[in-house]
Amino acid sequence: MKSRIAPMQLVLTGIVLTHLAVNLAHGFAHARANVALSRSSMLFVLLVILVGPILGLVVQRVAAPPVGEWIIAVTMAGALAFGVANHFLIQGADHVSHVSEPWRALFGSTAVLLAATEVAGSAVAVWRATEVRRAS
Repeated sequence: MKSRIAPMQLVLTGIVLTHLAVNLAHGFAHARANVALSRSSMLFVLLVILVGPILGLVVQRVAAPPVGEWIIAVTMAGALAFGVANHFLIQGADHVSHVSEPWRALFGSTAVLLAATEVAGSAVAVWRATEVRRAS
């Protein structure tokens, strides 16, 4: 028997994949604008922001849906906190207003899109994880 994917599971998958695509564009803007990250920031970006949500999708699909959804929720929330702090609050090289002019629009717009996908991803993942738990 073929398993059926719930509509909100497809929505969550779309959010995570959109988040990944926006991250790639944002990383491109980082590179072109010469905005370097510290080693610890780069490690956070790789493990939490890039790998975490994808890992959550895999766990959600093949092992334990609520666990995967909680992984997505937590990693997206962590990504949101990191991005808001570094792009909009802390006055450093990663702040949207400090990026070199030719790349500021792409950098800033992708920073906003990242925040939007992270809010949506966290919210939908929490909703799915708690909905699946109530349905069990």
